[in-house]
Amino acid sequence: MNKWIIVTTLCDKEEIANKIIDTLLEKRLVAGSQVTKVSSKYWWNNKLENGEEYKLEFRTKASKFKEIEKEIKKIHDYDVAEISSYEIKNASKEIIAWINDNVK
Repeated sequence: MNKWIIVTTLCDKEEIANKIIDTLLEKRLVAGSQVTKVSSKYWWNNKLENGEEYKLEFRTKASKFKEIEKEIKKIHDYDVAEISSYEIKNASKEIIAWINDNVK
């Protein structure tokens, strides 16, 4: 049975965010993306950091996660890039059809 997910990652440079988005869309690994500017606080190298980041979200099939992860890692400039996903549940038939029609 197919599963559908939302893949997320964060980056601090708009040009990298756009390159990730364009690559995943052009390769038809995702059906669409959303970008939100967020404020982040986190530990890095034993120091509390904070800054502005771009949160990227992608609608796709669960079977594409490993390929998406590989493509993001090629482009991303973080030493440790957060690449995670969560399952889409209780979605409309139309949104699932849209994902299926646009992810190859």
